[in-house]
This record gives sequence, structure tokens and C-alpha cells, in this order.
Amino acid sequence: MEFSGFSKKTLPFLEAIRKNNNKEWFEAHRSEYEEYILNPSRSFVQEMGEHLMALEPAIDFEPKINKSLFRIYRDTRRMGANKAPLKSRIGIIFTQGSGSRLQRSSFYLHFSPDELFVSAGVRWFEKPMLEAYRGYIKDERRRVELDNLLDALETKGYKTIEKGYKKYPRGFSTDMPSAHLSLYKGMAVYKILEPSLIEDGEKLIDTLYKIYEDMLPLQKIVYEISLRAKED
Repeated sequence: MEFSGFSKKTLPFLEAIRKNNNKEWFEAHRSEYEEYILNPSRSFVQEMGEHLMALEPAIDFEPKINKSLFRIYRDTRRMGANKAPLKSRIGIIFTQGSGSRLQRSSFYLHFSPDELFVSAGVRWFEKPMLEAYRGYIKDERRRVELDNLLDALETKGYKTIEKGYKKYPRGFSTDMPSAHLSLYKGMAVYKILEPSLIEDGEKLIDTLYKIYEDMLPLQKIVYEISLRAKED
């Protein structure tokens, strides 16, 4: 089915989930979830994925849950004090490479009543990726090139995720050019847009394509880093 945008009822439905965050309410409204969220998400993944192949032919996408789509139910065993069973923001991911879905370099987005969040890279490195990242940036040329790329993207209006560490890891020090890159726990850039953009299919695809085109050089670097990662 051709993607024409999400319904104007999609964001209000996510707001309703926030106010009625329980399984009983959701089961009574499952048909609305399928109409406003699941079915258009599948169509979006197919169309956006085909566009992204023009940027990166090896990009992976599949319009299924646990592939490019995420489950609506949260894993409450891993979410600390927040035991709300349902997600009120919808995530979609297009990956490159192998291994854990969230440890592959990706083009990612999520939308909620608050925002449309668009990013590329990996937002949180697990140990193999963190070690591969640090190994990659130990080379001064690569480190400075990455730093310059992040500066160029920030000039275009994109933001880099926050640093995760305060102390330099072994092998890095303040007197090294661009050493601050070693303080990151992940490597990704992002932009936040108005969530109502999801209602205009053509504009959404065009806007995301241009953003991901800008982010592509970082996505490629993070993909190269993923090829260096050694699983435990």
C-alpha cells in the first residue's frame, strides 16, 4: 500500500495511550492502533526504505515488528521504576550490518505528541562497539575528521548526542586533538521536528531523505566502526 502519511488521529491516539496506559484499554482499542499506527508504519517503512537505498544500497529494512518496527509494549522488566506497559512514542529503524539491531549503524526516528526525532548512528554503545569506537578514534586523522564532520553537521542545524563520560579513558588525554570524542558512550546526530509532519506523506519522505542525506557520512563511519566490533 502506498504511503500517504499518518492519520490526523495518530498523535491524539498516542496521547490517549498516555492517559490510559494499561493493557485492558489497549486491547479494547487495538483496531485503532492498527489503523492509525501499525498499518501506516508498515507502508512508511517500505517507501522510506526504498528511498534510502539510493543513499546506501546495503540498508536493511523490513516492515515487521522486531525488524524495522518496535513493539508497542514496553519491556517493563528493564525500565526501572516506570512500569507503564505501553509506549506512547513510535520508533522506526533502518539498519546496516549485522548483530544486535540497536548496535548496527542506523537511520532512526520516533514520533510522539511532543516531537518527531530523527537521527543516524548508534545512540548507546555496548562494550564491543564502545571498544571498536575507541580503537577507531585512537588514530588522530580519523578522530579529527570525525570532529570536523560533527562541527559541519552542527552548522547545518543538527545536534550531537550528549557525552556519557567525564573522565578520559585509557589512551586519551586533553593534549590530544579532538580527544573529547573519547567521552562519548555512543555516536549519533539528531534533529527534532514538529510531530504533525507525519501527517503529510510526501513532505515527510522528502524532509527525512534530505536529513538522512546530510547524516550519511556519519552513518558510514559508525558502520565502519561496527565492522571492527568483536562480540563478547
